Amino acid sequence: MKNALFFLLGSLIFIFTSCSDDDLAQKGFSVTPSSRTSNKDNPIDGLKEDSLKFQTKPSSILLTKFPQYRLATLYMINYQKDRKSTFIGSNHFHGTYSDYSRRDGNQWNYNFMPGLEAVYGYNLVNVSHFDTASQKSHNLFETPVLIKTLYYPANTNDTLNNVPVVRNYYMVTAYNEDTNGDGFINVHDLRRLFYFNIEGQQKTLLIPENYAVVKSEYDPANDHMYIFAQLDENSNGKADDLEPTHVFWIDLKNPLNNGRVY
Repeated sequence: MKNALFFLLGSLIFIFTSCSDDDLAQKGFSVTPSSRTSNKDNPIDGLKEDSLKFQTKPSSILLTKFPQYRLATLYMINYQKDRKSTFIGSNHFHGTYSDYSRRDGNQWNYNFMPGLEAVYGYNLVNVSHFDTASQKSHNLFETPVLIKTLYYPANTNDTLNNVPVVRNYYMVTAYNEDTNGDGFINVHDLRRLFYFNIEGQQKTLLIPENYAVVKSEYDPANDHMYIFAQLDENSNGKADDLEPTHVFWIDLKNPLNNGRVY
């Protein structure tokens, strides 16, 4: 019964893709100019020494529930010194295999949450939003960020408790600032949660900026997402183990309707 009302879909804490280079575990990029631009024999290491002007490359197109809107995931081009080659990350998807998602009037089509797909990838730094009607595109973020998870309207016919579910927005958890002042935007900074409307506009912070998002849980009875976040109590720009954790609720019918549980 407990699983039918309130269960964990999965932590938002990142599980790194496997790689032989230990530096890949420190995903992110520098926010200061690279000192290696003067050494033409040493290509820039995309992991540690790129500036915000680094190159990106699209990985694939995401089909939203709305044919008018398509998304392209943009990845930073990384350089592997040992192989003298470049590479980019690729899209991976979070999903759920809970029995509840496939019974009692529920059909989530294995999506992370009903009506929402959740994508992540190594050094995913932006998302391009394309309007097929106007033939115009723009990036969700004006400057590169380190995206942990992108949530977008699932292109499937999902139901929740016998009711069809269609989401008309996007949510992104990302490291968008060098909050700890170490010169890099990476997993040691504060992770934040943003909302965008279906047109990729109206960017809104859903959790106060002095918190670091840690994980999430989903409540199918209320169609709420619960966000566990650590308060940056000492204002050092990072989450410390002993700092308090608070829990926020987000109404997935309208994420702008939200509040604090604990």
